[in-house]
Amino acid sequence: MNKESRRDFIKKSALAGIALGVGAHGAIAKDKYSSNRPAPSSRKFTSRAVEKKIKEIKKAIADPELAWMFENCFPNTLDTTVETGTLKGKPDTFVITGDIPAMWLRDSTAQVWPYLPLLNEDEALKRMVLGLVNRQTACILIDPYANAFNKDGSEESHWKSDHTKMRNELHERKWEIDSLCYSVRLAYGYWKRTGDASCLDADWRKASKLIVQTFKEQQRKDGNGPYSFQRTTSKYEDNVPHYGWGNPVKPVGLICSIFRPSDDSTVFPFLVPSNYFAVASLRQMAEMHTKVHNDRAFAKECNDLADEVEEALEKYAVAMHESKGKIIPFEVDGFGNRMLMDDANVPSLLSLPYLDAMDAKDPLYQRTRDFVLSEDNPYFWKGDKAEGIGGPHVGMHYIWPMSITMRALTSDNEKEIRKCLRMLKDTHAGTGFMHEGFHKDNPEKFTRSWFAWANTLFGELVMKTYNERPHILRNSI
Repeated sequence: MNKESRRDFIKKSALAGIALGVGAHGAIAKDKYSSNRPAPSSRKFTSRAVEKKIKEIKKAIADPELAWMFENCFPNTLDTTVETGTLKGKPDTFVITGDIPAMWLRDSTAQVWPYLPLLNEDEALKRMVLGLVNRQTACILIDPYANAFNKDGSEESHWKSDHTKMRNELHERKWEIDSLCYSVRLAYGYWKRTGDASCLDADWRKASKLIVQTFKEQQRKDGNGPYSFQRTTSKYEDNVPHYGWGNPVKPVGLICSIFRPSDDSTVFPFLVPSNYFAVASLRQMAEMHTKVHNDRAFAKECNDLADEVEEALEKYAVAMHESKGKIIPFEVDGFGNRMLMDDANVPSLLSLPYLDAMDAKDPLYQRTRDFVLSEDNPYFWKGDKAEGIGGPHVGMHYIWPMSITMRALTSDNEKEIRKCLRMLKDTHAGTGFMHEGFHKDNPEKFTRSWFAWANTLFGELVMKTYNERPHILRNSI
């Protein structure tokens, strides 16, 4: 199995998605707008509150195609990816990403995030998310450098041949700052929404301290730290230069991320959006440790590290663009080298306000936004049906629906939000679902027919629009 390419692995795994009702081109639908959801008896998890919200919002959407897409996409995580149970006497939830039967810390958090406003209306949903917080804590305690995990260690890892410290519990061991940040985001979001601190137990406190330890190790003030990674592959983005340590950095207080949230390797290891995300996460951890555990010493350690990273961002993560002015670069190395681009995967520069990592009205963000949503960004594509950001992960000329959704989620411009909804409606290729990427000139050419994160994120956009600007949905898009 480890000799398969990732692409072949995804193709084989996607067959399961088709069986669950997420097949390409809406083949399962009985008529044009029949639900493409699995039959109720085949759904992995059902939430009363989510089903009620789907019916409520669908009634408010005038455009039948958009309503159909929302009905398919919003519950897709629950319908197809969730497995609940008990582990060591605590609620436990394992959430696969979709067409790959493994759990990413990033994806699993993002997949359930749109359901958090409904937690207090549904005890089963609340327990499901609590179980995911517990599972992510257990994953971090296994290995804070891993990005994706198997359900247990009973089978060999798919990537067991990678040249890093692999073990059976790991699906993949790519060090990405955002993996740990997303786990903090979920615990914090669950606690703030419900007031339930049961997930912030002794294991979570150990995981918190391991997160801070890992961040500090990857500031690389005292050598490279314990992590290195190489893979025997012809795909450049899956390997790491300098024998697995990455390109050199100057220790300036920023945190190295050897991989991006796309799971592609960084060029300059100080990945700027992820460092912004880390600042927000550290401040959230400080708040939780102060208010729940009265651990002011560790809270201070979190805030001190956040201050250090924030100061380094202000000093080293600003670049002068010839036409946009001062903007935020995507990657830096502390020596003065900068990568000016953005990637569709979150955290991205575009997504910083969504992650509570930057004020959307900050002039620096607005100039950066203007850059990443223009053809000055080498991974911004314009096609016949849509425009948006892609990335190296699936190659040239592929727009990611996630970037269009994130553009709308971070906008207060109704014309722009409507435009994004229209582009998403025009590019699902008749499937009723979001995809990883589609060719800018032909949405029928897409990658990943079962990508739960993109589906649920689209549902979040429709729900946010319903809550804040319902009049947009009352008219055809």
